[in-house]
Amino acid sequence: MHKPDNSFSDKTILITGCSSGIGFGVAKGLKQRGYKVFATARKLDDVEKLRADGFCSLQLDLRDSGSIHRALEQILAQTQGKLYALFNNGAYAQAGAVEDLTRSVLKKQFETNVFGWLELTNLVIPVMRAQGYGRIIQNSSILGFMPLKFRGAYNASKYAIEGLSDTLRLELYDTNIFISLVEPGPIASRIRENSVPHFLNNIDRENSVYREFYRHWLERLKKTGPVARFTLTPEAVLKKVIHALESKYPKPRYRVTVPTHLFWYLKRFLSTRMLDRILSKS
Repeated sequence: MHKPDNSFSDKTILITGCSSGIGFGVAKGLKQRGYKVFATARKLDDVEKLRADGFCSLQLDLRDSGSIHRALEQILAQTQGKLYALFNNGAYAQAGAVEDLTRSVLKKQFETNVFGWLELTNLVIPVMRAQGYGRIIQNSSILGFMPLKFRGAYNASKYAIEGLSDTLRLELYDTNIFISLVEPGPIASRIRENSVPHFLNNIDRENSVYREFYRHWLERLKKTGPVARFTLTPEAVLKKVIHALESKYPKPRYRVTVPTHLFWYLKRFLSTRMLDRILSKS
């Protein structure tokens, strides 16, 4: 783990989705390293907890344009209008088979996981253009390049982030603003538990052909501890974020965990049919 370095104290970073998991872990690690961290969360209770932990914390709801604008305005008022970096992380996972997703459910997933990120990113870019530098880091997923069954809404949102980020990287090629994607595999967080209310509220599981699968899946979620092998802590993501923030030439992509590296190579070298055969059993 990197040691704190006071030379980063003038570098400000806005992080979304800091109530727990990756967002909190990265915010904590960067704060210890000397960064000026603006840790945001959707719920006011979580904002207060972050403030109690010593963070500069604000409410930012990615579903609400007004909330996004207000949070950024408050931050820029404290930084003389400058912002070194943005780490887009706030998201949730909508579980359910694609054929059980309604238009409104998919729209809700995109409002948080894609549209909110895009709006915030597009507000930050002019700030970075004016100051002549900046880093934008998007917390994607292994599911941003490889699908899993019953994760269609979340898969689609992460695929969208990958496409937008790749395009943005090309459009900003001649600037000093760098775009990086972080692609974690299984990371210890509350995203699994937090997905349950969205599933229960939005999926008509009793009238689904997958109702037995859903029943077993809900039973599995009652287990404690990581359900996937090779699960790492948020510190694994923190190390990649530090490199993306501090390297002279940050990488376009940072893959985290063994499954992410493995499936990246499998997707490159296996046929789609062979990869489908493997994924269909997962």
